[in-house]
Amino acid sequence: MSASPSSRAQAAREVIAARLRDLRVEAELTGHELARRCGWSPAKSSRIENGKTPPSDADIRAWCAACGAQEHAADLVAANRQADQMYVHWKKLHRHGMRRAQEEVVPLYKSTRNFRVYCSNVVPGMLQTEAYASALLSTIATFQGTPDDSPEAAASRVERSNVIHEGGHTFALLMEETVLRYRIGDADTMAGQLGYLLAVMALPNVSLGIVPFTAQRRVWPLEAFYLFDDQRVSVELLTAEVNVSAPSEIAVYNKAFSQLAETAVYGAEARVLITEAITSLR
Repeated sequence: MSASPSSRAQAAREVIAARLRDLRVEAELTGHELARRCGWSPAKSSRIENGKTPPSDADIRAWCAACGAQEHAADLVAANRQADQMYVHWKKLHRHGMRRAQEEVVPLYKSTRNFRVYCSNVVPGMLQTEAYASALLSTIATFQGTPDDSPEAAASRVERSNVIHEGGHTFALLMEETVLRYRIGDADTMAGQLGYLLAVMALPNVSLGIVPFTAQRRVWPLEAFYLFDDQRVSVELLTAEVNVSAPSEIAVYNKAFSQLAETAVYGAEARVLITEAITSLR
């Protein structure tokens, strides 16, 4: 049985509290001395440190300053703000079907200016055809044991993906070559999906890179992740979506994306790989 949202949020807050306690210990401060430096009661320090009282952003900054560890404040503030959304089980998101999950991220898609996406397992959602998306989402619903509204969810996903054709957004998209070969749906579905990749590559705001089988790896194949500007990373695990907002962690995903991008092929070379995958369907 999966943990409730409230218990997962509390677990996230306990991690933050433990990190604050570690900073105090590393600074060789007692709880009383830290409270004095922050200008609050020792009881407040104790409640924060033991995870009984969630700290405010100001509390975290004051704590880090008192410990001479200001460089950790931004990560801890970001983690504290996202405690309720850090780790969200797919079964929770899909408990009423998957269409709603597609619609809930529309505001995020609308507000993001620079998308960077890496996928090692399936075509990125924003590039999926309706047939491919329907086949994939139906498989996911069956595996999860959640309601299968894949036709409606697929239509919603395609509508959400129209952001590619709007102005003011850029898309840097990376896929492993294996994605071109994995059979999602039947041969016609895959042919249509691969053909759409060839078409979307022509868009001026889209950069599509394929990491070939033969690439000399600088970064091993990773779980799929979506970078939304430099504000958030969504990582797709088998059981859950993990939302990362700590600046230092976002920087790690930026680094991984940059190094993966350097091993990818683009333009004519990428089109050759896609065309070969289409030919293999016959």
